[in-house]
Amino acid sequence: MTNRATSPLLTPYSSGSLSLPNRLVMAPMTRFRAHEDGTPLPVVADHYAQRAEAGLLITEGIWPHRRGQSDWRLPGLETAAHVAGWRAVTDAVHERGGRIFAQLMHGGRQGHPRSRLLGDVPAGPSAVPVPGPVHVKDGKAEAPVPREMTVDDIRTAIDDHVAAARNALRAGFDGVEIHGANSYLTHQFLADNTNLRDDAYGCDKTRFAVELVTAVAEAVGADRLGLRLSPGNPQFGMAERAPAPVYRALLDALNPLGLAYLHLTDNDDYPALADLRPRWRGTLIGNVGENHEPTTRQQGERVLTQGYADLVSYGRAFLTHPDLPARIAVNGPIGTPIDTARLYTHGAEGYTDYPTLEEERASQLTAAESG
Repeated sequence: MTNRATSPLLTPYSSGSLSLPNRLVMAPMTRFRAHEDGTPLPVVADHYAQRAEAGLLITEGIWPHRRGQSDWRLPGLETAAHVAGWRAVTDAVHERGGRIFAQLMHGGRQGHPRSRLLGDVPAGPSAVPVPGPVHVKDGKAEAPVPREMTVDDIRTAIDDHVAAARNALRAGFDGVEIHGANSYLTHQFLADNTNLRDDAYGCDKTRFAVELVTAVAEAVGADRLGLRLSPGNPQFGMAERAPAPVYRALLDALNPLGLAYLHLTDNDDYPALADLRPRWRGTLIGNVGENHEPTTRQQGERVLTQGYADLVSYGRAFLTHPDLPARIAVNGPIGTPIDTARLYTHGAEGYTDYPTLEEERASQLTAAESG
């Protein structure tokens, strides 16, 4: 039976600004629980506070400015109302003894005029649309051809991230994670088929990421900044012919900054954790569930014991199990199905109504006694 003394997932971790009671990280997951203006709904505070036993919580993707909004009713970190809304979240998490980072997610080419407060066509590294229909606030639509970003657009996007990172600290977040993965703006600059530029940002596909991370690190402190990457991830039509040299060069450039962590997803075609762990000098969060079945306790423990990461991020297991660390401590079940019908709705159902193991057992006992 797993317990706190034997499971590596439940051992404390400390490095730099990170002082964590366990090695379980809640991965960022979009849930659409925001007002139309991007202010998080009150129920968001309940959701994250319920999961505050995680070593570290990372929020869903938050747009740094409406210029980077990819979907309707995603949260933002641009306005005073956004900061106040997130302050309620961070206060609730800290009252439960938790730690929480805000993930900044600029959509780049992702988005549609019918899903953006500005009502405009999104911009990306090159004029390459997302394949297939996209979700909009009133259904689905064909993806627009994005506008190719100018150099001024690129500088503005970096400035937007810096401003949002500062807002995150004003909102009480313990740090910030830049979303450089899963087809969003930074990943679009790194990938072959979404970056067709012939300028400095195309000839060196790592340039945008390095400039962005450096600027945000200078603004809020490298020890309060993480970066998420997903080398070779094909989601939303992304293509990277040879990710290894690109990401090795990126890590070599970022290592001297002394970031709080690198958050890295593995890939079937390119074993990023095995290849890049030896090249990264700081804390590494490993994720092995992207594009796979939900990560099990055994898989997470294996990542740690094999030395591929210092921490392990769990997504779907944290959605359905707010008490995931406690469940792992007693070898409890972590296979509850997700309420898919309410996954992307806007209320508490399918969001904050998943029971803890203690509540499950009490319910089963009540049912047995009444039967």
